[in-house]
Amino acid sequence: MRIGMGVAGLGVVMMLGGVLAMAKGPGVPTLTVGGTDGQYRTIQAAVDAAPAVGAVIRIRPGVYREVVHVDKAGVQLRGETDDPAKVELVYGNSAASTCGTSCSATLFVTGKDFFAGNMTIANDYAKTSDVPSQAVAVSVRADRAVFRHVRLLGAQDTLYASSIGCMGGSGPCVTGRQYFVDCYIEGHVDFIFGDAKAVFEGCEIRSIAHAAGGYVTAQSNTRAGQDAGYVFDRCRLTADAGAGRVYLGRPWRDYSTVVYLRTEMGAHIDPEGWSEWKTAPVPRLPTAFYAEYQSTGPGANVEAREAYSRQLTAKEAKAYRTKVYLRGRDGWDPEKVK
Repeated sequence: MRIGMGVAGLGVVMMLGGVLAMAKGPGVPTLTVGGTDGQYRTIQAAVDAAPAVGAVIRIRPGVYREVVHVDKAGVQLRGETDDPAKVELVYGNSAASTCGTSCSATLFVTGKDFFAGNMTIANDYAKTSDVPSQAVAVSVRADRAVFRHVRLLGAQDTLYASSIGCMGGSGPCVTGRQYFVDCYIEGHVDFIFGDAKAVFEGCEIRSIAHAAGGYVTAQSNTRAGQDAGYVFDRCRLTADAGAGRVYLGRPWRDYSTVVYLRTEMGAHIDPEGWSEWKTAPVPRLPTAFYAEYQSTGPGANVEAREAYSRQLTAKEAKAYRTKVYLRGRDGWDPEKVK
């Protein structure tokens, strides 16, 4: 695993430094974790102590080996560092050792208006076992979640970015809007998956070594017109030696939706770009929406792309700008959440 974000991402972290903090609302306390003067020894203890209005939880440098559940609204996890590698939340569960992929995360977020900044969240199962298994670092099934300058480390199924209740089909489908900015996310097979309405802006998306190659996304919209999809805007797709051929995505469900805008793609990206879900009972690429706009780099092979994918016009691409795509009925502007 790499130990740092991309150079551009780290530069932004250093420039922002201590001014990253969001103004606290009325009655929102600040809690501290770790160090010699922290109020709590674990992150979960601080989350448990947070009141219903949420809390700013400041995390001192260190390694916190625990599983954390955030089911309250308005919780902010803020690493007190300019280097997100120095504040690490890590655990090593897997699909095989728990009730399945959805139970394997290191961090579970179900409370709305969540924020994480200047920290690392990792699942190190793949580093300690030779038995392949899905092993999630972050499971976020919540609306209005923001991750700034965060490193997400894993292998298969690193980030579960999902909406609420949409895949099961038994209850209401609530869109989960999520914003990942200046982050570093690594993995190999389906390492960004789920059915959130998510924007990844200025992120480094790193494919780690895997002999069989991999897939960056496995987005999973289950119905036509579902208000969800992944947008990668001005990101960089990079790879370790030995990453193999990597696809931009494959459709976990029938209406998978992924768009890449102005993204630099390394030579590890397969010329076709997109892959079918080969074990599906019927082809899913015909109903998926896979698109690009002004891709660059050796992996941006427009002429060789899979026939069902498309290249957007400048007018079409405007609909996927962060302020437009994530606005919603409440007018949410995630770019203001710092």
